[in-house]
Amino acid sequence: MRLILADDSTLLREGLVRLLAEEGHEVVSAVGDGTALLAEVDRHPDVDAVVVDVRMPPTHTDEGLRAALRIRERHTGVGVLVLSQYVEKRYATELLTGAGEGIGYLLKDRVVEVDEFLDALERVAAGRTAFDPEVVRQLLVRSTHADPLARLTPRERDVLDAMAQGHANNAIAERLHVSRSAVEKHINAIFDKLELPASSGYSRRVLAVLRYLGS
Repeated sequence: MRLILADDSTLLREGLVRLLAEEGHEVVSAVGDGTALLAEVDRHPDVDAVVVDVRMPPTHTDEGLRAALRIRERHTGVGVLVLSQYVEKRYATELLTGAGEGIGYLLKDRVVEVDEFLDALERVAAGRTAFDPEVVRQLLVRSTHADPLARLTPRERDVLDAMAQGHANNAIAERLHVSRSAVEKHINAIFDKLELPASSGYSRRVLAVLRYLGS
């Protein structure tokens, strides 16, 4: 993959550059703020993905997130993997609802799990989603009496949770130790219970995840 990195921590940024180079990927550019990131993506619009921190200079609030959303608007073919020190629910929800596919949100602690980090990066570069399990868990904390997903069985919720993390059907089957056909059956049941018609003109998979995270 050809990648661009953005993080104001020089230590983390350079560490990621070395890690990705060792894995055979090309880091086209590594910068320390959102403005520089946007400029670099404009210069290299053919990169496969960018990795960006949520909080960067000058205010250290949401510059990275805003840059990520603008990249998805300007360069729809570029995957965006956002890193954050903490689970920031508003940012994670805004990222998914605003960008759709080709997007990911991981906690920085996950970077030390090299295989998981690289898998997430490959998924967003391929136009899929990759959300940290802890991010998904915290986004799903809700009262059951107002939960529009209450009709789902525990197994269907497990499947939808894996979908929210960005896993494809084969990966879900492996994680849950069931067959691919069983996963497909659960997904169809989820679509039916969430009343997502096949003729809606939108990806039912994305709509189901959005309903899940937004309820």
